[in-house]
Parts: sequence; structure tokens; C-alpha cells
Amino acid sequence: MQADVRDAARQDDVFEEIASEHGRMDGLVAAAAVQNVTRVLDYDVEKISEMMDINFKGVYLSARSCARQMKKYETPGSMVLIGSMSGLIANKDLFCAVYNSSKGAVIQLGRSLAMEWGKEIDGKPIRVNVLCPGNIVTPMVRANFNDDPTLRAKWEEGNMLGRISAPEEFRGAILFMLSDASSFMTGEHMVIDGGYTAW
Repeated sequence: MQADVRDAARQDDVFEEIASEHGRMDGLVAAAAVQNVTRVLDYDVEKISEMMDINFKGVYLSARSCARQMKKYETPGSMVLIGSMSGLIANKDLFCAVYNSSKGAVIQLGRSLAMEWGKEIDGKPIRVNVLCPGNIVTPMVRANFNDDPTLRAKWEEGNMLGRISAPEEFRGAILFMLSDASSFMTGEHMVIDGGYTAW
């Protein structure tokens, strides 16, 4: 199934269809995001709304649609919102103030939803946590490297492992946060960045 994460009605329909097919709704990984590496003085102000609509509003709507089905089917579950280390720090090698701000908003959203849904289903929680990855080699990041060939080396030198991560390196953390292994964890953010923010 495909959906524009900015479309609230479509999000509701997709989650309802999934929950109806399985008779339950157990979890969510909300990962939709876009990025535009541009300095503030050169940034097209019209793109601010587009980025916030996808990176923040899209995550908000996904979580809301998922929670509605969890409540309907009385299946307390767990959500993982994908933030970024850039939502926690002034990322000196990423000139993208709007992206960084959108990820900071996702981190705060995770805390707020965890508080609001802590006893949502007959006293049982919908748990919400945020994964904050460091730099990952994705198609979006490869485009950044094409635009600025010096960027990869800067990012590799910026963390303690001297390399950039691959998407599959986050599977274990996501499975942990979705599963009962993290049953006492909610409203938290987990940073996995190769030590980038630990300097």
C-alpha cells in the first residue's frame, strides 16, 4: 500500500485496512522524511512548509492513525518515530536548519505522545519512542554527496568509528523498541550515531 503521509484521510484508510485484515494493530515505524542541504540565507521559504509537512506532520498523522486502530482493536502496541541526531545538536556539517528543526520536533512529539497515551487502552500503554540515527548512506544522502563531494569525508571523520552507517544497522534497535523487551521504555530517544554526539 502507498500513501502520501501528508494525507490524513488516506493514512486513516491505510491503517484501518491493515488492522482490519489482521484483527489488530501492534506497531509502527514512522520513517518518512525529506532533506535539503541549503544554508538559511539561500533557502527557499516556500520549501519550509513542504519539509515540515512530510517530516513532522506526516509522522504525527501516522502515529495518530496507528493509535486509532490500536485503541479500536484494544491492542496496546509500540511506535518508533525516526528522528535524527540532528534534532539534538547543532550539526556542524549539515547546513539544513529546517530539517534539523523538523527532527527536533519529532523527538518532542515522541515525548508528548508517550505521555498522552501512557494508559490509553484500559490502563495499558501505547508506547512511543524515537530512534535518532547518525549519518546513514541512503539515496537522499548520496544526493548530498553528489552536491558536495567533501561531505562524506567530513561525516566519516565526525564520528568515533570513522565511517557512515548502513540502514540495516538499525534493525536491532527498532526490533528492541517495538518488542516487549523494551516494555518499560517510553517517551525516550535512542541515539545510534557511531559516537558523533559523544565528543
